[in-house]
Amino acid sequence: MTEHRIYKMSVAKVYPHYVAKAEKKGRMKAEVDEIIRWLTGYSQAELEAQLEQQADFETFFAEAPQLNPSRKLIKGVVCGVRVEDIEEPLMQEIRYLDKLIDELARGKAMDKILRKQ
Repeated sequence: MTEHRIYKMSVAKVYPHYVAKAEKKGRMKAEVDEIIRWLTGYSQAELEAQLEQQADFETFFAEAPQLNPSRKLIKGVVCGVRVEDIEEPLMQEIRYLDKLIDELARGKAMDKILRKQ
């Protein structure tokens, strides 16, 4: 696996940008948290602990209690790359999260973001 700089970046450093992006479009921090919990299986307390501990993305996803199997339904382009075509598992998980935050900022309904049938 290629070692990308983002793998060692603290999720806590990027998290405020996720929240700001959502809030700028009239969405809420609670919705960002819900998306992250849906994707990773963390409880709210566990998510906050990961942020407090300054966990990097590699650790954050490695320690995720239950990656949501429905995340494989996430399709589309992030940073010019189709998320479903990314071969590196960790990079794909990070881009899934980016894509979900993009969908939130674009005003998509939470049921659709969370891939509820």
